[in-house]
Amino acid sequence: MPVLRRGGAAALAATLALGLAAAVPSFSTGASPFAAAPAAAAVPANDWLHTSGNKIVDEAGNEVWLTGVNWFGWNASERVFHGLWSANIETITKGMADRGLNIVRVPISAQLLLEWKAGQTVAAPNVNTYANPELAGKNNLQIFDYWLGLCERYGLKVMLDVHSADADNSGHVYPVWYKGTVTSEQFYQAWEWVTTRYRTNDTIVAMDIKNEPHGGANESPRAKWDGSTDVDNFKYACETAGKRILAINPNVLILCEGNAIYPRPGVSWASTTGTDYYNTWWGGNLRGVRDFPVNLGANQDQLVYSPHDYGPLVFEQPWFQGTFDKNSLTNDVWRPNWLYIHEGGTAPLLIGEWGGRLGQDARQDKWMTALRDLMAENHLHHTFWCLNPNSGDTGGLLLDDWTTWDTQKLTMLAPALWRYNGKWVGLDHQIPMGGAGSTTGISLAERYANGGGGGDTAAPTTPGQPTASAVTATGATLTWAASTDNVGVTSYDVLRSVGGGAASVVATVSGTTYAATGLTASTTYTFSVRARDAAGNLSAVSAGRTVTTSAGGGGSGACVATYRVTNSWQGGFQGEVTVRNSSTATINSWTVTWTAPSGATLSQVWNGRLSVSGSAVTVRNETHNGTLAATASTTFGFTGTGSSAAPSDVACA
Repeated sequence: MPVLRRGGAAALAATLALGLAAAVPSFSTGASPFAAAPAAAAVPANDWLHTSGNKIVDEAGNEVWLTGVNWFGWNASERVFHGLWSANIETITKGMADRGLNIVRVPISAQLLLEWKAGQTVAAPNVNTYANPELAGKNNLQIFDYWLGLCERYGLKVMLDVHSADADNSGHVYPVWYKGTVTSEQFYQAWEWVTTRYRTNDTIVAMDIKNEPHGGANESPRAKWDGSTDVDNFKYACETAGKRILAINPNVLILCEGNAIYPRPGVSWASTTGTDYYNTWWGGNLRGVRDFPVNLGANQDQLVYSPHDYGPLVFEQPWFQGTFDKNSLTNDVWRPNWLYIHEGGTAPLLIGEWGGRLGQDARQDKWMTALRDLMAENHLHHTFWCLNPNSGDTGGLLLDDWTTWDTQKLTMLAPALWRYNGKWVGLDHQIPMGGAGSTTGISLAERYANGGGGGDTAAPTTPGQPTASAVTATGATLTWAASTDNVGVTSYDVLRSVGGGAASVVATVSGTTYAATGLTASTTYTFSVRARDAAGNLSAVSAGRTVTTSAGGGGSGACVATYRVTNSWQGGFQGEVTVRNSSTATINSWTVTWTAPSGATLSQVWNGRLSVSGSAVTVRNETHNGTLAATASTTFGFTGTGSSAAPSDVACA
C-alpha cells in the first residue's frame, strides 16, 4: 500500500481562523435500513454491544448498525488528532454526529499507550488554542479524555484501533504489531492498560486489535494466519489480545482484521513464492477464518471481523484490470476474502477502512458505489476512511480548511448511514445523535420505542425454481421466475451444491439469469436462488435444479493466444496475453502455456490462474472468462522479474 496512506502527509503549518461549518446536506428520508427487533421491556442502562450471528445488537437484543468514520492523528508523531492545528474540536465532533456518523474509529499507537501507561504525556501538543481555547493547558491525554466527553454529549461512540507499534506518520507501513522496543507482550500490555482505564466508560465500545497486518510471501517479518502460536500469527495475536481485554471488560467488541496473503490449497506458509498465495489489500484477507476461526472462548459473542477495501486510485489491483462491476467484485474479491463470513452467519463484518477521492476517476467511483451498495444491502458495519483532508491518496470528508464538508462525498455515503424515519440513529440509548434537542438525530431508545415503528419486515416471495439451458462440460445458464416484494427486490443470491453436499452462495445478481462457468465435467450440481429486498429481508430458498455437466471440457472450438510485453523496466516487465476463439463454435475453457525465457519469473497474474513447474508456465481461465463465443476474445495480464524477452512457444488449448 502507498506510504502516504493513513496519516502519512505532513501536518499543515499554517494556522487558519475557525469558520462556520457547512450546512448539513438535505438527504431523502426513508424507513429503517433493516427490520425492527422486538422492543425491550426497559431501555438498557448501558450502551455495550454484543453479537448475534452476523448482527451486532444492544443489551436488549435490538439490532444496531455502526456507520462511522476514521479520524487519525493519535497514531502519528503529533500524538493528537490532526486538524486541531486549525479547527475546533467540538465543532468537528458535533459535525460528525449531525451528519449521521455514529462511531469514530481512532487510530492510535502502541507506543503512545505505553507512554501514557508510564505517566508520560505531551504537555503542549500541536493544537491551536485560539481555535480551541478549551484545550489550553491540557496535555494530550487530557485532550483525549475531554474529547470522549464531547462524544458522550453528542451521542457518538468510539472504536480504538492500534494502527502501528510506533508513534510514526508512516508506522502503519510496518507489517506486524511488534517492532523494536515494542514487543508482542508490550503490545498486549498496552491494550490492557487502555482497557482498564476506560472499562466503565461505554463511550468506547470497540477495540480494533491491529490495523492492516500484512507482508508478502518473501518478506520478513510478515503476518500469517494459521493455527500456531507463532509470534507472527495474527489470528493468535488477535485471540490473545482479545482475551486479555475481555478479562478486564467483557462487554467491548473485539475487531480482528485480516492479513494480506493466504496460501492456496496444498501450499504451506513456508513457501516464499508469491503466486502460491491469494493476495489482496493489507488487512483485507480473511480467507483463513474458514480453516482457523478466531476463538474468544466464553466471550465469542464479542467478535467482529474487520476487513479493509480500497479502489484503483489507491492501488491498481488485478481485479480492476479490464471491465468490472459490483457482481464481479462480489464474486471475485469480496465473497472469497470476507463476505462469506457474513453470508454464512459466522460473525458480523465491519469494513474498517474504505473510501477515497470521488469524481476524479470513473473506475474509482464505480468501485466506491458498488461497495457502498453492498454494505447498505447487507447492513455491513463500516467506518469510512476518512475525516482528514490530509490523507494523501484518499482525501477526507472535510476539505483542506478542516471546516468545510465535502457534500459530494456525504451524498454518496448517505445511503449507507443508519437513518430511521428521516433521522440519523445513534448508538446511545439516552442521547440522540447530535445531542440534546437535536432535530436531525434520535437515540437507540427512540429508534426502538413501541416496537420500532413498523419498519419493513416483509420478506420477498420465493423465486421460481431455476431452469437450466446451454449445459456443457464446464457451464450452464440458469433462469428463474422473479420474486415480488412490498418495496422491491434488489438482488438474488445463487446457491450451489455439488453432489448433494451443503449449498453455499456462489453469486449475487440483479436480474433473473445467471451463467455458471468453471464447472467440472461429468459432475452433478444443484442450483437454487433466494431474493433480497432493500431492507435486507431474505426470501425462502427456491426449489433446486439439478444439472449434470457433460463429459469432456473445452468445447469443439479452438483458441489462439497472442503474447505481448506492455511495459518493461530494469529487472522486471509487464505483459498480457489475448486469448481468441478462432472457430465457429463456443469454447467453454482455455489453457495457455509457454516456456519462460531463462531468468524470467512471473510474480503476479490477473484474469487467469497461474501454475508453474520449472520453466513451464500454465495459465488457465478464471470462472468469469472461460466461455468464449465464436471470434470472441479475452485477455489476462501479468508482471514478472528478469528477462522481458517474449517466449517462442506460446500455445492455447
